[in-house]
Amino acid sequence: MPCDPSIFRSCWILAGPTAVGKTALSLQLAQKLDAEILSLDSMAIYRGMDIGTAKPNAEEQALVPHHLIDIVDPHETFSTADYLERAGDQVREIEARGKRALFVGGTGLYLRSILRGVFAGPDADWELRNQLARQVQAEPGSLHRQLAEVDAELARKLHPNDERRIIRGLEVFQLTGKPLSKQQLQGALPPEQRASRVFWLHRDREDLYERINLRVDLMIEQGLMQEVKTLLTRQPPISHTALQGLGYKEAVDYLQGKQDLAATIKEIKLRSRQFAKRQHTWFRNLEECQEIPVEQMSSPGNLVEQILKLSGETP
Repeated sequence: MPCDPSIFRSCWILAGPTAVGKTALSLQLAQKLDAEILSLDSMAIYRGMDIGTAKPNAEEQALVPHHLIDIVDPHETFSTADYLERAGDQVREIEARGKRALFVGGTGLYLRSILRGVFAGPDADWELRNQLARQVQAEPGSLHRQLAEVDAELARKLHPNDERRIIRGLEVFQLTGKPLSKQQLQGALPPEQRASRVFWLHRDREDLYERINLRVDLMIEQGLMQEVKTLLTRQPPISHTALQGLGYKEAVDYLQGKQDLAATIKEIKLRSRQFAKRQHTWFRNLEECQEIPVEQMSSPGNLVEQILKLSGETP
């Protein structure tokens, strides 16, 4: 384990699904806490991937210092273990300045690694991954059924459309002979070692889905297709992992003439809603997380007060 997760027990964590409203709330919360923000987003780490990842803009980043954004190029590999090590270094630096550390984002695997540590697993076998990817294109649903045969516990947790994690589960089993779910048994730390200020935002599903659809429309208006077109011209070429980001894979299909723009937008919205559903599952299954219901008319200020009261802080 590259970093003892107990280093994060003094940190604040604000998680939530895509488009739930984390950015506006996090800026106000950070200012109240005199904190600096660390991104908890596995795609925001990449330079040049700005629109599709909905990174905080320059004005928002000027209000509060942000970290773990734009730290690698899209062709570089960056594992969860790498993230955990980098995050630990940043927390030490922030706290040495007398500030608090506030993690903000929606990547469940990163969140769990901070709370419980990480199983690094074997390195990627791209020949095997490509073989499995071709199989799922030829026989949709076949990989999920295959995973259920060798790792039923993991298969139950994953949506049949979650190709990337299904492929990783099969890859780990084929390379190690052991189910990934059995190797990811890090339970919650004892209360005295765990982060206690861990909150996740939960909106009504229809409200959240409407916000997701509006966000996708805005990304298209802001130039998502041009951003992806530029990324495809980069040398070295963008990695398989980076291309799996929501919106990027679909944009590539559009740019390669595989589908029209209307169908592409519809697919991005669908995949984003499916992703939000999986995020809910992550947060609900982590006992350390406290749910914060968000109503349509909830203001960031009111939510900040609610979080501070739950944490025992004076608003």
